[in-house]
Amino acid sequence: MRFVAILNRDGGTLRTMDLDAFCVQAKAISQQHGHELDCRLVKGKQVEAALRAAAQSEGIDALLAGGGDGTISSAAGIAFASGVPLGVLPAGTMNLFARALGMPLTLPEALEAIASGEIGAVDIASANDRPFVHQFGVGVHARLVRIRENMSYGSRIGKMLASLRAIAAAAINPPEFTAEIRTEHGVETRRVAGIAVSNNPLGSGRVLHADRLDGAVLGVYVAAPLSTPALLKLAIDLFLGTWRESPVVSEEEVAEVTLHFPNRKRGAMAVIDGELIRLDRSVTLKVHPQALKVVLPKAAASTADASE
Repeated sequence: MRFVAILNRDGGTLRTMDLDAFCVQAKAISQQHGHELDCRLVKGKQVEAALRAAAQSEGIDALLAGGGDGTISSAAGIAFASGVPLGVLPAGTMNLFARALGMPLTLPEALEAIASGEIGAVDIASANDRPFVHQFGVGVHARLVRIRENMSYGSRIGKMLASLRAIAAAAINPPEFTAEIRTEHGVETRRVAGIAVSNNPLGSGRVLHADRLDGAVLGVYVAAPLSTPALLKLAIDLFLGTWRESPVVSEEEVAEVTLHFPNRKRGAMAVIDGELIRLDRSVTLKVHPQALKVVLPKAAASTADASE
């Protein structure tokens, strides 16, 4: 097989690595398994263009992407549109999509898993036709990301500490707004602090990601209006993995949901796979079953085959 790898020089742990040496290692591992690898190092601002160009490369069998969750999300959207299988090289803070795929979280092991892996297919979701692999959020989640982005941090641990400071800042005045939630079950109008919609339901671990990506449903999570103590308590529940027991969180599984915000404020933001975007007054979210081709580790591919 012929792989083209796009590595974001400015993304996650790649910023501090000897990427020339890593490319040598990646090519060697690929060759050991009978594959050819073209390794391309690009700056952060050039990643999306490089991914699109790579996906259109003649004779490509799989597109490999290395970087943080934002890089991987962009790569997944391009792979979804082009039909080229995606291999994930996790180098971010949380590596949520890689975890959901069952991909090893160290780069050398991920390279081995890809080189010895198999092509499979998983679900991908979209928000107003914009693809995402993990989660769309509005309200408290978007506020946390917005606050954190105004902070300085230079490492994975620094980003986590910034997230804790952002929670403390957001807890002073938690958001509250009206949302109309439209599903196949009808329309519900609620006052909420936040809504999160995930590509397949979230698992119960401390790191919030889907345990599987072939359920063909979205997870819809709604947080009721929160006082400062209630928001801090929910943050603790999320950290401990006990958030499903919280009385302020409701959960539903649907194939499609439309969120309408009748009183949306100018400048309101949403977050999609960790990236802030402008919030539309209405957002339709859908799951696209088995629509994203991916390179899966053999163990994960065997599990997916067994569940079909």
